[in-house]
Amino acid sequence: MRRDSLAFRLIVSSAGWSIVILAITGVLLSSLFRAAVERNFDARLRSTLDGLLAVVELDRRGRLFESASIADSRFDLPLSGWYWQVTSTEPGSDMQLRSLSLLEQQIVVPDDVARQVGEDGTTRFYLTDPDGNRLRVLEQKFRLAGSDQDFSFIVTGNFDEIEDEVTAFNQTLIIALTVLAIGLVTASFIQVRYGLRPLRQLRRGLVEVRSGIDRRLRGNFPSEIQPVADELNALLQANEEVVERARTQVGNLAHALKTPLSVIANEAQASRGQLSQKVSQQVEVMRDQINLYLDRARRAARVHALGSLTEVGLVIDSLVRTLQRINADRSIAVETDCPPGLKFLGEKQDLEEMIGNLLDNAFKWSAGWVGVRVAPVEDTAVLGKTWIELTVEDDGPGLPEGRRDEALQRGRRLDETKPGSGLGLAIVAETAAMYGGSVMLGDSARGGLKATLRLPSPAP
Repeated sequence: MRRDSLAFRLIVSSAGWSIVILAITGVLLSSLFRAAVERNFDARLRSTLDGLLAVVELDRRGRLFESASIADSRFDLPLSGWYWQVTSTEPGSDMQLRSLSLLEQQIVVPDDVARQVGEDGTTRFYLTDPDGNRLRVLEQKFRLAGSDQDFSFIVTGNFDEIEDEVTAFNQTLIIALTVLAIGLVTASFIQVRYGLRPLRQLRRGLVEVRSGIDRRLRGNFPSEIQPVADELNALLQANEEVVERARTQVGNLAHALKTPLSVIANEAQASRGQLSQKVSQQVEVMRDQINLYLDRARRAARVHALGSLTEVGLVIDSLVRTLQRINADRSIAVETDCPPGLKFLGEKQDLEEMIGNLLDNAFKWSAGWVGVRVAPVEDTAVLGKTWIELTVEDDGPGLPEGRRDEALQRGRRLDETKPGSGLGLAIVAETAAMYGGSVMLGDSARGGLKATLRLPSPAP
């Protein structure tokens, strides 16, 4: 998938937004879970603190004692992080009562600790015990019955347990959101590929039209694309009509001009003198010019027609058989190498004219052998098209390198001993150029001339 494709943009944008939304959702859920766990943790500590307020009393001698045990056994485990402590707030007083889990330790609250005071007068903050456990602390000042001083009631819980719960939840959340993200990206990919399938169908239809397989776009398209397909079919039909009108006008022009020229030529031939000779010469010049530009117009009209496709091998076989019959007295051997299925993206008449001129030239100069080879061009990215190369060579005298460009010029005959008009190779070059192709002359391995013709071919 190309990075500048519509599918890539849709999938990336959809995946990007999905990942951003899932990330925000993950952060929000993690924060809500942490807040819920912390509220539940504080509620448990608050419950323990209320129980502690209920069971701690003063005896007859004014000493603190625990009238009943705290139900939570964690307060009995040594250094478990779950502690309670009751101390007098009076300076110099040593009245104190602690949970068994504290052993000989004492909870000391620094003056600079960050505190949160609740609406019920309870103070909340964090401490660290000697074992490095992070403690969540609830403290409340309370005056016991029969006492004239306030006591500090402190309950702590091991907050690392909360962190473990939050960490386990976050890991599970990350796995779940990752699976969900993969599912959403996959769904986006499938949705985009399925949604853009009609565009790929439209593209295949255009390739078939351009390759000559079909003349119109076929198939049922979604309502958003069907108007485009209809307009393209209308454009194809309009193109055919324009080409047909051009061909008709070319034929009409040829007929309209040739008849008056024939009359002028006949009248000039019936007279004698310099004027009649001059008129005859200029008539021939005008005929050549008319034929030249009419040929060009006809070829140009055919080139711009869509849907033209010609089997190369069939044209070669037909032309070779014809030229062998014409030159039967010379016994010229012809070797052909054309893989089946190779096609020319253009009109059959133009291909016959190009190959026919090359073969006619090869037969004309051959000493007894002519070779024809057709192969696809390996570099299929040339000018954004696919191409084929057709090579025609002979074992004749060849052509000097310095005169090859001259041979491709219209009307230039390099040897007057051979019949011809000097237009063959020029017509090949002009017609190939109209299709974006080219023709090159070189040396044959057998000493003669080798002509290499490059022509467009339909995409595989």
